[in-house]
Amino acid sequence: MPKVAVVGSYGVGLTMRVPRMPVAGETLSGGEFSSGHGGKGSNQAVQAARLGAQVDFFTAIGADDLGRGGRTLWSDEGITAHPVVFEDVATMAGVILVEESGENRIVIAGGTLDRLTTQHLMDFEPVLAAADIVVVSLEIPVPVAVRALELAAGAGTRTLLNPAPATALPDEVWSAVDVLTPNATEAAILLGIDPRAAETEPADDLARRLHDRTGATILLTRGGDGVLVCHDGEITAVPAVPATAVIDTTGAGDAFTGAAAVAIAEGADPVDAARFAATVGAWVVAHHEVIPALPHRHEIEGRPA
Repeated sequence: MPKVAVVGSYGVGLTMRVPRMPVAGETLSGGEFSSGHGGKGSNQAVQAARLGAQVDFFTAIGADDLGRGGRTLWSDEGITAHPVVFEDVATMAGVILVEESGENRIVIAGGTLDRLTTQHLMDFEPVLAAADIVVVSLEIPVPVAVRALELAAGAGTRTLLNPAPATALPDEVWSAVDVLTPNATEAAILLGIDPRAAETEPADDLARRLHDRTGATILLTRGGDGVLVCHDGEITAVPAVPATAVIDTTGAGDAFTGAAAVAIAEGADPVDAARFAATVGAWVVAHHEVIPALPHRHEIEGRPA
């Protein structure tokens, strides 16, 4: 079993499905409400576990019902969790609006995640060193994410950074990043250019520029246009895997990242890892919610990629 260590967020998603997005000052009726487990780190950990990895997960939760729910989830999924527990702060929560097209808008209250410091990582350092790959995302304080990458890289462990939500990062971090999984907007932000450039600049230029700046292998996700892989200076276009339907795009990026990490830990090259992850992502967008949508290995084996 590949060993995947994930450093990231856990929270509860409060989802409202709406006919369309309301405009400012408008009260819109006709929504359907549900709640469920979320947080990029937890989603990625669950996806990796369902694809057959041995997963360790580092995060922060509150001593509340939401935090206890997270512990139950990780236990049920066979994930070894290492949460920092805060007694006086609530577990992260996110509000998600999903319109009929499947597009979504998300607002997050970080809660306990905002309390994490680099010192909290010290007990997790042996796990980072023992993993085949370490996955980090940015719903936690940037210094914690950066330190996790540095500790893993210093121990000789491969690293994958999912730069979401995207923010400027110190140049020194790139020497500790082996693989990046941004979308076009996130790539533009990492490059320090107007995010609107993602709509006009060719995707292969974004991928190549990000590769040149960071030295990392780039898996640039483009939704229905597939994935661009930039590795050792070469660009490879991986076609999109057709989804049976586009019902809900929430969690598709997390599923892609978790699947890519498992494939790389198993020894796949970046292009094959992108193909595998794209197959997993296509499955997820055809299903409602996040955790129920994340596939097990047997559900995606044999599907075209």
